[in-house]
Amino acid sequence: MARKTPTISQEELYLQPDEPVREELDDARLLDLDAEEESPFLRGQKRVSVRRGSLPKKTAARLTWAVLGIAVVFLSGIAVASLYHYGERSWRFRVESSDDIEIDGTQNVSRAQVMEVMGGDIGRNIFFVPLDQRKKQLEQISWVESASVMRFAPNRLRIEIHERTPIAFARVGSKILLTDSAGTLMELPAKKKYSFPVIIGMNAGEPPSTRSARMKIYNDVVSQLDSGGAHYSQDLSEVDLSDPDDVKVLANNRDGEVLVHLGSSNYLERYKIYVAHMQEWRQQFSKLESVDLRYDRQIIVNPDLQGTAKQVPLTPWAAKKAMAAGVKPAALISHLRPAPHPPVAATQAKTPAKATKSKASKQRRKHVIRKAKAKAVSPVVHKTVLIAPAGKTTPAPAVPAIGGKKPSPAIPKAGTFMKDQGH
Repeated sequence: MARKTPTISQEELYLQPDEPVREELDDARLLDLDAEEESPFLRGQKRVSVRRGSLPKKTAARLTWAVLGIAVVFLSGIAVASLYHYGERSWRFRVESSDDIEIDGTQNVSRAQVMEVMGGDIGRNIFFVPLDQRKKQLEQISWVESASVMRFAPNRLRIEIHERTPIAFARVGSKILLTDSAGTLMELPAKKKYSFPVIIGMNAGEPPSTRSARMKIYNDVVSQLDSGGAHYSQDLSEVDLSDPDDVKVLANNRDGEVLVHLGSSNYLERYKIYVAHMQEWRQQFSKLESVDLRYDRQIIVNPDLQGTAKQVPLTPWAAKKAMAAGVKPAALISHLRPAPHPPVAATQAKTPAKATKSKASKQRRKHVIRKAKAKAVSPVVHKTVLIAPAGKTTPAPAVPAIGGKKPSPAIPKAGTFMKDQGH
C-alpha cells in the first residue's frame, strides 16, 4: 500500500520553531545599539590610518609664502635695475637747454643770476642734479631769502624764489645799497624806485650780528615816527646809526636840511619838539644846521662843526644809479662837500726855518703865521635854548662868551641863564 508523504504549506514553512531565535537576535542587536548610545567609551574606536607628509602643514605654508616673497623681490629688483639703467642712459631725461629750467617768484633777481648757478646742469641727467646744493647756492644771491629746486620728469627743473623785502637804503663805502630788516645788503634794482632814507654807519666788513642790531634801532625809530599816522619818516633823508646812543636824522623840508639829534629813546616826542619850534628857530637864528634834542627841556642849536661823519664820496655812476632808485638828493649832496683843509701859511709854519735867515725875518714870519691862524679859525658858537614851561621862548640879554667868542642869545628858565659853549 502506498504511503502518503506529508505536504508542508508555505505558511507552515515560515512558522518554524526558529522564529523565537531570530527575535532574540534582533533584541540583542537593539541592546547593543542602546549600549553604544549610552556609553560610547566602553569600547575602543577603530583608528583610521592617515598618510602624513614629512613637514607640518603650517610650516609648509610658511615656506611657500617665503618662496613667493623672494621671487617677488627678485623680480622687483630686476625691474628697478632695468629702470635705473634706462633712466641713466636715456636721452629723454637730460636737461637740453635753459628752456627746460623754469623760474618763478623773481622780481629783482635776474634770470642771468639764476643761470649762473644752474647753467652747469644743462646737458646733465635730471636725476643727477644735486638739488640741496643748488638750493644753497641760490640762497647766496643777496636778493634771495629762500629758494627751492624741484625736478619733474622727464627733463624739467622748477625753481621757486622768495625775495627779500627792502626797508631802507644803506651807505656802504662809495656806493648806496638796499637793506632788509635783518641788515642784509642788496644791490639796487635796475628799474624800480623806493622812498627810503639812507642809513649811515654800516660797512661791508662788520659781522651780521652788528648790522642786525643797527637795523633794530632803525626799525624802532621809523615805527615811532610813523605811529599815530604822523608819517614823519617820509621827511628823513638820512639816519645816522654810527653811534647807538645818539641817533641822528637829517630832516628834509622846504627851507633846507637840518640834522636832528634824537638820542637813544623817545624819538617821536623829541622829533615833535623839532617840528613845533622849527619855524621859530629859523627866524631867530640866521642859519639852522643842526639841533640837539637829547636833553630834557633843553635844546642846543647848531652843536656840530662838520655835521655827520664824512663818508667816501660816491662815484658818478653810483650817484646816478642811487638817484634812479629813489634816493633823495639831500642824502647825496651832504656827503659830497669837501673836507676843510688847513691854510697854506699854517702848513708852512711847521717847516723848520733855515739857519741863514735873520732874526728879523723870523719875527716877521711868526707875525704872518699868527695873523693867518686868526683868520683861519672861525668862531663856531653853540647856541643853547631852554624850553619854557608854556612851550614859548623869549629872547634874553647877551651873555659874555668864553674864550673871546661872540655872545649868543639864551632863553631863561626860572631866572637862570645858560652860557655859550664852544666846540
